[in-house]
Amino acid sequence: MSALKRNLIANIGGRVWAGLIGLVFIPVYIRYLGIEAYGLIGLFAVMQAWLVLLDMGMTPTLTREMARFSTGAHTPQSIRELLRSLELVVITLGLCTGFVIWGASGWLAADWLRVQKLPVGTVAQAIAIMGGVAVLRLIEGIYRGALLGLQKQVFFNMAYAFFETVRAVGAVGVLAWVSPSIEAYFAWQGLVSLVAVSVLAAATYGELPRVELPVRFSRQALSGIRQFVMGMMAYMFLAVLQTQIDKVLLSRLLSLEEFGYYALGAAVAAALIVLINPVTQAFFPRLSELAARGDDAQLVRNYHLGAQLVTAFAAPAALMLLFYGRDLLFFWAGDRMLADQVAPILALLAIGTLLNCMMHMPFITQFAYGRLDLTVKTNLAAVCVLAPAMYLASLHFGAMGAAWVWVLINVGYILGGMPFMYRHLLGNERWKWYRDDVLLPLAAASLTGGLLWYAGPQSFEGPLQLAWPLIAGLLMLVASVVAAPALRVYLFRLIRAGDRY
Repeated sequence: MSALKRNLIANIGGRVWAGLIGLVFIPVYIRYLGIEAYGLIGLFAVMQAWLVLLDMGMTPTLTREMARFSTGAHTPQSIRELLRSLELVVITLGLCTGFVIWGASGWLAADWLRVQKLPVGTVAQAIAIMGGVAVLRLIEGIYRGALLGLQKQVFFNMAYAFFETVRAVGAVGVLAWVSPSIEAYFAWQGLVSLVAVSVLAAATYGELPRVELPVRFSRQALSGIRQFVMGMMAYMFLAVLQTQIDKVLLSRLLSLEEFGYYALGAAVAAALIVLINPVTQAFFPRLSELAARGDDAQLVRNYHLGAQLVTAFAAPAALMLLFYGRDLLFFWAGDRMLADQVAPILALLAIGTLLNCMMHMPFITQFAYGRLDLTVKTNLAAVCVLAPAMYLASLHFGAMGAAWVWVLINVGYILGGMPFMYRHLLGNERWKWYRDDVLLPLAAASLTGGLLWYAGPQSFEGPLQLAWPLIAGLLMLVASVVAAPALRVYLFRLIRAGDRY
């Protein structure tokens, strides 16, 4: 089995399992804590995303450099010094930020959030704890990036799935048998994250060759990646702004309960990212190696295969949420009012996230070539439109306005951002990407899903409430795979045991 195929299977297994575990227990959390307290869990997701900025692009940079180490671009001494230097920078920044969040927790609880039912003191304490948890998750990212770059994706995904299971299942146990409070929930998350950091750090250093000289902080090691890090930092700042500005604004403009509904819809829509992350994580080290070797022909083949995998996975899932979102939410949460509140928001967020997913393979290809300037320019243009549009839409139309802006900005990426990239990189592949990688699998899934939705039952009871959407999703997946040329050929070769990718 090739390394790419092995990594892809491991990433899909680990990410899908972790994503499902996270989603399955959300209704349980809401049952114990209430939708207002769940809004704080949504706020935690926003905090995690913003703290990624402290990473300053170092995790994806480390993934790239570890992949280059595998091709001989680094010595064991230099790669260990790079890892140690990045560790110290991230840990220092993380600790400083953790103290800032702790100090600001009272102001955030009393003045920023519109709390209605929870005591302000409880909210402040929860924010202080979640700041510490977010810092630990940030530190985890360093070792995640190293293991992915070293092609140890099977081990990482086993560990990732294990710790996510412990986080979710253990949290239910804590809420049921220790304390049904939001503080207890975040305290458990922090304990698991502390253990996860220790395990991943030990695994990372265990994979690197031993060296005779002491490993120290090295400015020279950091200066060697400065240009790439600066580009990644700019990209990540704009990406976080693009994906989180709606939640920041809505956390201020809506009540914490209303924000909880939006956060729930965003969490479900984010499952699409969980589906396609295994593809991009498996392909990124491979594309980096091919770009470093100058093997453009093989890189293009892998690029189109990965892009078609992304569409084939994301499109059926997004269309399931569009056509059957209300029924799936009711089956999942057992709360008709909650399903009615979240379903319209979820439909729009799912479509916007689907379009955003399609940009991931082009983005990681730009990273593989070191052309972050293209991504930064595209994101900068998008954010200049997004920020005022999101503010006005959120102010006047609330959650639905924010969701519509998310759809429209990603339409702009597809129609405006991609032509800009193809003028500078992979120029001959532009129309092939639009036709083979996006349009054909998306159209096949949409046509299949639309016909099944039109011909199928309009309301569901009992087992059919879950069975029919799953059957429709499976048929949409088959249709999108068959319609994707490179993916179809690849799967036929796998069936014939002739894997050449």
